[in-house]
Amino acid sequence: MQNYIDLWAKTVKTGIIKSNLIPMIAALMLAIYTYDLDFVENIPNIIFAFIGSAFIIGAAGAFNNLYDRDIDLIMQRTKNRPTVTGELSTKTVLTVAILLLLVGLILLSLTTWLAALLGLLGVFFYVVPYTMWTKRRTIWNTEVGSISGAIPPLIGWAAVAPDIWHPAAWALFFIMVIWQMPHFYAIAIRKKDDYSAAGIPMLPVVKGIRRTYIQTNVYLVILTLTSFLFVPISWGLTLVSLILAIIWLWLSFVGYHRMEGKTWSTKMFVYSLLFMTIEFATVIIYSIVAIIFS
Repeated sequence: MQNYIDLWAKTVKTGIIKSNLIPMIAALMLAIYTYDLDFVENIPNIIFAFIGSAFIIGAAGAFNNLYDRDIDLIMQRTKNRPTVTGELSTKTVLTVAILLLLVGLILLSLTTWLAALLGLLGVFFYVVPYTMWTKRRTIWNTEVGSISGAIPPLIGWAAVAPDIWHPAAWALFFIMVIWQMPHFYAIAIRKKDDYSAAGIPMLPVVKGIRRTYIQTNVYLVILTLTSFLFVPISWGLTLVSLILAIIWLWLSFVGYHRMEGKTWSTKMFVYSLLFMTIEFATVIIYSIVAIIFS
């Protein structure tokens, strides 16, 4: 039984589900505080948004695994995925992916139709423009994929708020967009040989580590500047975000000049996870405290 659960965990990519639910919840809680909404009345929306988001993210992961079976077979880190080994049949995975998508969208629609639409757009961008169109064709695949990766905060916001045009919603969206480039560049350097063998044109494979380092720093500077999007909301959130981004930029600059390429990229990868966790956990804590004492 445990082995079967593990197979499906790999197929729907539970790690990605967990990491995407954090910013979704952060945006949802911030929206409740921003619009002075009743938390208790919104408990059903929170539950539907949480489960619905988990389902559609899992569906996207399963669709991605199905389409990438040929290149996953070549890469060391993905060759044991159930969709590659045949431990789960293509038909079974496709059926479950479709069911997850449909149920997830239904659950999101129980919050708002906008949340469901955003969920559908997120899956579409991940599966079609990223997985099917750009992943195997251009070094800008990461930028394209970042759009779908940044949809969860908008879903969380739309699940409880009357609209998604508040600056706070887009602050979280843009931070998620920019965060993904340094994060995935670090992965691409660590797994450079895998991507090269599979013919995937990741930036370090095509342009080299130095170009990746320069482009990483460009995005980290932009990430630092996005911290100021929090100014209309909270100077505390602004300060936390600014400090985290500056530390990351410093780690990139110093680490690149003092460490071997893969060691540097590993440090960058670990810090990217730390950055996202602290950043959005701070937003969640800030929102909860503000709701309690408002």
